[in-house]
Amino acid sequence: MIEIRIHGRGGQGVVTAAELLAAAAFHDGKVAQAFPSFGSERTGAPVTAFCRIDTKPIRSREPITHPNVLFIQDSTLLHQLNVFSGLSEQGIVMMNSTRQVEELGLKDWMVQHPEVEIYSFPASDLAEKHLGRSIANVGMVAGFASVTGALTKEAVQYAIQGKFPGKLGALNVQVAAEAFDYVSSHKIGV
Repeated sequence: MIEIRIHGRGGQGVVTAAELLAAAAFHDGKVAQAFPSFGSERTGAPVTAFCRIDTKPIRSREPITHPNVLFIQDSTLLHQLNVFSGLSEQGIVMMNSTRQVEELGLKDWMVQHPEVEIYSFPASDLAEKHLGRSIANVGMVAGFASVTGALTKEAVQYAIQGKFPGKLGALNVQVAAEAFDYVSSHKIGV
């Protein structure tokens, strides 16, 4: 089972990212569940969402405390919350950022967790380029699919078009296509 925890802020599409992951998984013939966890429900407040993907029925319904994958849609949360709490020692981190390890303040953490793979890419910038809005969720989902192979590119596009019909869906598919190609070559190392 793949367990994904998504961190971001209200208004950044955190819950939508979990929903897109689940919809893409269903399209690929897998079982999935997606659900949010809210603190204060306001724009800019920290938000967490969860997604589980498996090939067999999922019985667990509680929040994910030991994820295999983390999405960090807002890198300002790195030093405000313990976003890495419970992350698998062989986990994957999808980071929405254009900054290097030193700029993010992650060098020591990465030395202590050498098996964790961190992929940093400008998901917000890609969305801004195509949509005129810097919402990272679609790029993060496509980046995850590219790096892990857990979801097909076709399934991600299907989920996007189901969530965002018409022109908005077509523009988001462009964001996803660019993120899909971009992220695989942007793994962070120390």
